[in-house]
Amino acid sequence: MYKPENPLIVQSDRTILLETASPHFERARDQLSVFAELLKSPEHIHTYRLSSLSLWNAAALGLSAEAIKDTLRGLSKYAVPDNIIVDVDDAMSRYGRLKLIREEGRLFLISEDIILLEEIWALRTMQTFLLGRVGHRLEVRADQRGFIKQALIKVGYPVDDLAGYMEGTPLDLSFRQQSLSGEPFGLRDYQVEAVGAFHASGSVHGGSGVIVLPCGAGKTVVGIGVMERVRTNTLILTTNTTALRQWRDEILDKTTLTADQIGEYSGHEKNIQPVTITTYQILTYRKSKDGPFVHFNIFDEGNWGLIIYDEVHLLPAPVFRAVANLQSMRRLGLTATLVREDGKEDEVFSLIGPKKYDVPWRVLEKQGFIATALCTEIRVPFTDTDLRMEYALAEPRQKFRLAATNPGKLAVLRRLLEEHADDRVLIIGQYLEQLDDVARLLKAPIITGRTPQAQREALYEQFRTGALPRLVVSKVANFAVDLPDANVAIQISGTFGSRQEEAQRLGRVLRPKKDVNTARFYSVVTRDSAEQDLSSKRQLFLTEQGYRYEILTADP
Repeated sequence: MYKPENPLIVQSDRTILLETASPHFERARDQLSVFAELLKSPEHIHTYRLSSLSLWNAAALGLSAEAIKDTLRGLSKYAVPDNIIVDVDDAMSRYGRLKLIREEGRLFLISEDIILLEEIWALRTMQTFLLGRVGHRLEVRADQRGFIKQALIKVGYPVDDLAGYMEGTPLDLSFRQQSLSGEPFGLRDYQVEAVGAFHASGSVHGGSGVIVLPCGAGKTVVGIGVMERVRTNTLILTTNTTALRQWRDEILDKTTLTADQIGEYSGHEKNIQPVTITTYQILTYRKSKDGPFVHFNIFDEGNWGLIIYDEVHLLPAPVFRAVANLQSMRRLGLTATLVREDGKEDEVFSLIGPKKYDVPWRVLEKQGFIATALCTEIRVPFTDTDLRMEYALAEPRQKFRLAATNPGKLAVLRRLLEEHADDRVLIIGQYLEQLDDVARLLKAPIITGRTPQAQREALYEQFRTGALPRLVVSKVANFAVDLPDANVAIQISGTFGSRQEEAQRLGRVLRPKKDVNTARFYSVVTRDSAEQDLSSKRQLFLTEQGYRYEILTADP
């Protein structure tokens, strides 16, 4: 039966088309985002895809196959193809069909589907993990728990891990009712829900998984909330030293832990304490390209009961092997987006855990917990004929760089800064020579990977206090930099089509504002170029979250 008012067209190749002009667009978008992946988002038709991983994450959130099928049928213009109904049932039924349990120190793979167990027993990829049969159960190597889950998700059977966790060394901590900064403190309702979803009352159904919250929504506070709930020695992995020290300051500000209970393990000092904070960079350090990772021993030195992976979508591939050996510890991933540019989302799912909690960005925006964001893409032509010719003859990778560093962007930048003369402005870019030119032009300070840590922290603090109204930053500021009063971000270049980077850069200005709770995000791209082509991919994740880009063309 044809329903012309409905916004969806569900196709047999697992793609779903969503009409943006439909009055039901927002409702359909919000429901689709729970169980489908956004592929393209031009003006009139958005394209989603049903994937096994997106459906498994929906299953982990408690969504049923029937609910997904009802959504598709209720919002589709045409009858949903029969194979889609079968695919949804099949994918959803695979999640948790295999379970890992522990009995008397031994690890078993169990299932009500005896034939499936026989299939697993016969798989060549499983032979190194299997110890034998015990009735209708398969005994597996306890020290290979993570690798077993990796192997099984590759053949389409994500495991429900119910084998439990080591408690680690007990740690006495509680929340302050008033932070050291003098503000009343308490978890917001959604933060309480996120902690509860991860902990699951301490049962084997909790203890591992990913919490997805927008930048500025307090992911660090959720992490501290989990620490307060489990009260055990904790290892926290962060993106950089700035983030490391922000975690330390937040823990001291909001809990009863003291400074001597929190250790920093970085390039500056290596101090292991009941709560130890380190960086992905130090963990992936090795003396030679083929040498061992010299700091991986930290995973064994603290009797950790909880490991927190901040910005888990950035977890480096080399750390995955270490993570595979840490399955007996509780594992919390925190992120604003599950998108990984290396395509290893299934690794996060199997080794950290499935998505346990997710709040759409626009929901928290409407509640005032993050700033209302207005996004604008400004397209700038090549104004130099010689440069345009050089671009036309360049190799693809060089084309992108030439477009990204187009000098014509500087005039647009000046005009934007005039318009936002009274605002706190971050100018963000990818290419250091371009950023150096901008810093000289504006007579503004700059932070890049070359900037010493002490100088970075001093500049960030001056920006927070308003002593510096403008700050030029490279990609080192993409992640976990807390600049609550920044309300304008101008992106002059980025990393190809990175969706996660676009989201993180918008996140720099999403902290709630005291007065006018509004932020502006500008992306300046070169018109009719490879950069413009990739900008639509960069915007995909934010489009899925409900943000729309106003498109402007700069005058020549």
